[in-house]
Formats: sequence, structure tokens, C-alpha cells
Amino acid sequence: MRFRELSGKELIDADNGTRLGVLGQTDLNINPVDGMVEEIVIQDYNMLGLRKGDTGTTIRWTDLEVIGDDLIVIKRKTKYREK
Repeated sequence: MRFRELSGKELIDADNGTRLGVLGQTDLNINPVDGMVEEIVIQDYNMLGLRKGDTGTTIRWTDLEVIGDDLIVIKRKTKYREK
């Protein structure tokens, strides 16, 4: 699957049903050795769409449970860490 196919999908937390963000407005941490995506970093934005400093939430790529047509369901195996 290509990134452009994932871009624009909403990230939903399966544990509590909250919206975490939209893929495409996130950063990806990629392993430089094997080129695999390791984490999604969701940045905090204000109402005007400006980034609020360096804070955000990191989700492990292995926590992606289902990739649907419009959304991605996250089932956390570990606690998300605030960045």
C-alpha cells in the first residue's frame, strides 16, 4: 500500500472511539536501515491549523488494527506516549 492511499484517513482509537487525527497531517518515523514505518506521530494543532510546538502523540505502526476505506482503527497494545 502506498502512502497516498493512506493519506486523508482518520485515525480512530478502538479503546474509546476518539478521533486521534488524520493521516497526512502526521509525521512518520521510518527505520533508516530497512525503510519500514515504525511510528506515526500526531502533532497537536490549534484552531487555525498551526502546530503547537513539539508536542504530539506517537502510535506504533504495529498498533494499526484495521485500515478501511475512510479510517484506520488503532488498537493499542502499549500506552501511547506523549512527545
